[in-house]
Order: sequence, then structure tokens, then C-alpha cells
Amino acid sequence: MVSGYDYWLLDLDGTLVDVEWSYTREVFDRVGDRLGRRFTDREAEIIWHGLTGSRDYQLREWGVDPGTFWDVFHGEEDPLVRAEQTYLHPDAEFVADLEVPVGLVTHCQQFLCEPVLETLDIGDWFDVILCCTEETGWKPDPEPVERVITDLEVGDSGHRGILAGDGPNDVGAAWNAGIDAVHVERLGHDRRGQCVLGDYRVCSFDDLEASRP
Repeated sequence: MVSGYDYWLLDLDGTLVDVEWSYTREVFDRVGDRLGRRFTDREAEIIWHGLTGSRDYQLREWGVDPGTFWDVFHGEEDPLVRAEQTYLHPDAEFVADLEVPVGLVTHCQQFLCEPVLETLDIGDWFDVILCCTEETGWKPDPEPVERVITDLEVGDSGHRGILAGDGPNDVGAAWNAGIDAVHVERLGHDRRGQCVLGDYRVCSFDDLEASRP
């Protein structure tokens, strides 16, 4: 594992954990029924994983009001069902062995995040957990990352940090906050439709040491 960092920050969905596709498909089916618009498998994948960057921008491009969409979407999510259908990527278990401060910075909302962490028994991996909101801002905005750094008490210039995530917004948030970034590509470049840069680029955290720039 890459050493030399005084603290680690991590994204959750798509980075450490993922959800069974059947759950995602069922949620989008119910959302589509309520909005009067069917979402294709590809559209569901794009929004779920944020493949095109800003989910709100993408929704507007499709003629869907983001505020209405998210109200309906979160209304159709069952926290306990989602937690039961969420699995931990085996290579993510390295986080449990980190001997430096560790923070979680996720777009996953608190009412969904907490049951996932409890069900997978990984909540104690993190010293600070931040679920982004309109108040904190959303990655790639550096503010949520900077808040976690402050709460970890590692914000002075003598501490070197790194953030790992599965999307360009994670890399952007890390760089905007002045720390290094790991991009872990869980889907493959073909499905993502682009190549995401990062200080480290891996398909598995097991490959992190070999990816040193």
C-alpha cells in the first residue's frame, strides 16, 4: 500500500462499496413510474455512478427537473433494503489497517449511509464521516473535503493527505483542496466513456503500490 501520507480520505459508493444492479434498476423503475418517464439501463447507470460529472446537469439535459427527481428518488430508496444489497469490495479492506486518521466524504445521504456502514460493520474505519449536503457543497467543490480535514485536525501544511474515489468529482475535490488523488476505476473506461486522471490510477486498491507515478 502507498505510504507517506499523514491521513486518508475516501469516497463510499463505487469506491469502497457497490449496490447490486437489481436494486438500482428497481429504484429507477419506481422513480420513472412516478415521473412518467422511463429510464434506460444506461441512463440509470449514468445517474447512479455520476458518469458524466454533474448529475443535476445531466438530468436537465434530459429535460428532468433535478429537484423533483431527487425528492422522488430519495422517497423511493429504502435504507434497510439498500444496506442489505450493498457489498464491500474485497480490496477496500485495506482501510481497516490504516494507522493514520481516516475520513469519509460521500454524496450518499446520511439516512442511507448510516445503515450501510452499520450493516457492513465498517463505521469504525473512519474517524470523521461527512455526508455532503447543499450546506457543505458537493464534490468537486473542495469545501466538504476541507471540512473533514479540519475535523481530523490535520489541516496544517506539515500534513500530507490523499483522497480515493471512483469518479472525476472525487479527483477534482482532492486537487481543489490541495491533496493527492487516487482514481479507482470500478466500471472500466468503455462503460464510463472517458479516462479519469489522478495522481494514482488503479482498477483495484491491490494495485496501488505498483501505480506510483
